Amino acid sequence: MATDYGQGYGHVMEADVEDHRGRGSHHGGGRGEGLLQRLPVGLRAPLEGRTWRELLYVLLSFPISIVSFVFAVTMLSVGVGLLVTFIGIPVLALGLTACRGFGALERIRARTLLDVEVQNPHPLQPRDRGFMAWMGAVLKSGVSWRHVLYAVLHMPWAVFSFVVTAIFWTYGWAMLTYPLWFWLFPVYGGQDGIQLYGDDGHRIYLDNPFEIGLTAGTGLLVTLATPWIVRALTTVDRLLVIGLLGPSRLVSRVVELESDRGVVVDTAAADLRRIERDLHDGAQARLVALAMDLGLAKEKLAEDPEAAARMVDEAHGEVKVALQELRDLARGIHPAVLTDRGLDAALSALSARCTVPVDVEVDLPARPAAAIEGIAYFTVSELLQNISKHSGAGRASVDVWKVEDRLMLQVSDDGRGGADVSAGSGLAGLAERLDAVDGILVVESPVGGPTLITAELPWRG
Repeated sequence: MATDYGQGYGHVMEADVEDHRGRGSHHGGGRGEGLLQRLPVGLRAPLEGRTWRELLYVLLSFPISIVSFVFAVTMLSVGVGLLVTFIGIPVLALGLTACRGFGALERIRARTLLDVEVQNPHPLQPRDRGFMAWMGAVLKSGVSWRHVLYAVLHMPWAVFSFVVTAIFWTYGWAMLTYPLWFWLFPVYGGQDGIQLYGDDGHRIYLDNPFEIGLTAGTGLLVTLATPWIVRALTTVDRLLVIGLLGPSRLVSRVVELESDRGVVVDTAAADLRRIERDLHDGAQARLVALAMDLGLAKEKLAEDPEAAARMVDEAHGEVKVALQELRDLARGIHPAVLTDRGLDAALSALSARCTVPVDVEVDLPARPAAAIEGIAYFTVSELLQNISKHSGAGRASVDVWKVEDRLMLQVSDDGRGGADVSAGSGLAGLAERLDAVDGILVVESPVGGPTLITAELPWRG
């Protein structure tokens, strides 16, 4: 498996561009965004685009949630009430379908205004064609009923969020700008300022410079706190959207397992093709040539014993080479030392064949399952091959240990670096193999080195 370590350069260049953009240097960013980024987080929060998008989300949630709540409750009540007749079934099905439409709108709003990456739920799959099959699929779908539950639960929360947000934003900005408009009270209101307290004989107004400044300072604090309050409120919206409008965990897990099964099947097929090719082009061809040489030697045995002896001697050498090729092929599939003695001995033997010195340290309380052990061996084998072929390293190390219910592998070298999984190299295929068994591959390889690759596998005893 070949890995081009030079592919990492493009990734580093992209990171530099993103960092340059983050400083406000990209076209259209302007100096205003650069100045805004220099402010502390607490001061710039009321002016950030994220804050205004979240505010818009809360304001839009109020009317949308009321409409969806009224519709869901009305259709559900009418449908259930009409279940004594056949009409209730299509009414319920149409109501559930409309609620799925409201859910699609909510997912779009969440992606656009809250930056929530929520996937669309599993689509309806009626067993047969026709209106009856479609109604049955809608009524049996848990996704449809979760959309109804969202419409019912989101309405009171949306009203609460709207009221809290409106109060804090309105009072915050009103108090902050009070020095600019307090003069309206004596001119048009007939009083000195905002009335803080009043009874039949005594009234207190915010009218002197100290009180006006204190009001503005309080408004500043409320204005600075409001974005974080709104962010906390929209966090609940994010959880509702992800939990009720996205795909269920079971469906997501099924899709993931189906994808992993496809990767396992493709990998097994590729391994079989590789083994067949190695046998056909290597040992098999050598054994055919050996059989022909032995046949010629047999014919020459009576006429020219010396020539026959030379041919037998050459055939003996070919037998040794063929045996070595078969041994290497078997070691690549699943070496006998791995079966007999475990990862420690197998990885030590593997490191001895690497072109650079390798330090191996295996600290395991017991042997994992044979399948996990085989994948761990294959992973280290591929990574050491990459080091031999591409890294230009002078030294490497392999560490294996167990953390809770995970088997950890770490392969490092002091080479030129630049390894990149996203470049479509052999590392990407290795990451897919690990992902098929709920494993993870993490690559840290800056250009210039060093390279540190960590693999994580589930521990199965």
